[in-house]
Amino acid sequence: MKKAVLFSDCHFPLGKVDDKMFSSFTEHLGRCIYTGLYEPGHPTADEDGFRMDVMDLIKELNVPVIRYPGGNFVSCYDWHDGIGPKENRPKRMEYAWSSIETNEFGIDEFCRWAKKAGVEPMIAVNLGTGSIKDAGDLVEYCNHPGGTYWSDLRIKNGSKEPYNIKYWCLGNEMEGAWQAGHLSAEDYAKKALEAAKIMRWVDPSIKLVACGSSYDNLPTYLEWDRIMMKELYDQVDYLSTHNYTMRAGQSVKDYLSSYVQLDNHIKNSVKVLDYVKAVNRKKKDIKICLDEWNVWNFQDIKLDSLGDLNGLTTFEITSADKWEIAPPILQEKYSLLDALVVGGLGISLLNNCDTVEIACLAQLVNVIAPITTVKGGGVYKQTTFYPYEFISRYGRGTVLKSVMDSDTYSSVYGECNTVASSVIYDEKTGEIHIFALNTDENDDVELKLDLPQFADKKVSKHIVLCGDDLDAINTIDTPDNVTPKEITPSGSAAAVLPKLSFNVLILK
Repeated sequence: MKKAVLFSDCHFPLGKVDDKMFSSFTEHLGRCIYTGLYEPGHPTADEDGFRMDVMDLIKELNVPVIRYPGGNFVSCYDWHDGIGPKENRPKRMEYAWSSIETNEFGIDEFCRWAKKAGVEPMIAVNLGTGSIKDAGDLVEYCNHPGGTYWSDLRIKNGSKEPYNIKYWCLGNEMEGAWQAGHLSAEDYAKKALEAAKIMRWVDPSIKLVACGSSYDNLPTYLEWDRIMMKELYDQVDYLSTHNYTMRAGQSVKDYLSSYVQLDNHIKNSVKVLDYVKAVNRKKKDIKICLDEWNVWNFQDIKLDSLGDLNGLTTFEITSADKWEIAPPILQEKYSLLDALVVGGLGISLLNNCDTVEIACLAQLVNVIAPITTVKGGGVYKQTTFYPYEFISRYGRGTVLKSVMDSDTYSSVYGECNTVASSVIYDEKTGEIHIFALNTDENDDVELKLDLPQFADKKVSKHIVLCGDDLDAINTIDTPDNVTPKEITPSGSAAAVLPKLSFNVLILK
């Protein structure tokens, strides 16, 4: 059995984890909204048509913030189509995903759903085909108490109290050629600046997210951020970026090493912010909003790798015809291996808590999601539900700086430790929570915990996600095919990490 030692000291905190680190994302894409969150007539639907079986699982995840309504969808979306009597709402061609949008579900329905689910909305405005005035009108509709056209219309539509939405995204992936209304960094900065001014005139208390580099394989990567943040630095509170991990023919070892790529990606965004702050002599700090992250293997999109996004203007979907209503697209079937990778990505998020304040798993239901529904039927947890749940449950507190002494291996991302980890001190309970990913394909690893200030604490609980079949998935018929299990804790400051496993250690 291989051995490793994890060193950590409470005198060297990395940062406190913001609760918004465990957020998510819902988009008018595929079956995320329709037959996902919303399905009138379903046996579990409430009076608003919201599926309560789905809401119950979302509550298990303890999601604090949900980004809505897109995504690529938002760059052609007219929010006016989704308000008022449903029988008067138009059906539209939805260009981003070649679907039909019925507009049965709009901003009022989402805010009503969010209140019932106990989550805070984060709304993206259309800076593709939309106008800066549209963005200001939407803030007025949502946040102004009353006495104006748009706020009074909200009241007429059934919501007397304002929604008081705090977080607003200034567009989505605007540097991507696939985006409707795609802009250069200079033109995006001009449009976003004017939108931000109007939105803040309506409600000075809102927090704004600038649209940063989506992916690190685009030719404008980081240069886009430098150019537009020079103009937007004083008007925004966050810089967004996105990160999807794709198997794409990688070896198991390289795929499991993706947490290193995410760590580098986040740190690159921070470097640009530090540069802009220094060159322009700014005083405030801008935090990172990783408002889309996940494993996405493009199982029904004709892409060989994420690099194919460069210059792409159309997504070719293989699982649905064009112009369907809520087609079953992007419904990834996540394996045990995918779940282990998600666990590793979660470790990188926690270890960057000093700069990442908001992170949204994309998406929440049906579309590249940890929750999958059957139209008119049941719901089940995908394999990726579990690492997301554990990170949300046990990742709150202060992340401590740590050093791992373990075997290393070479990957496409450089030299990596066999064991990746994050150490969290939960001040409320006095517990230490440790996440550990064992990437070794052949051997278990005995992990010794060297925590000088917590010498009295021992491993009291050990949760592990592992298995013999890395391709195993959960289905509606076999929902427990891949589930975590508890193994007998060592009762000491040590634990055995099974080969190819994601582990949660609780020390009391």
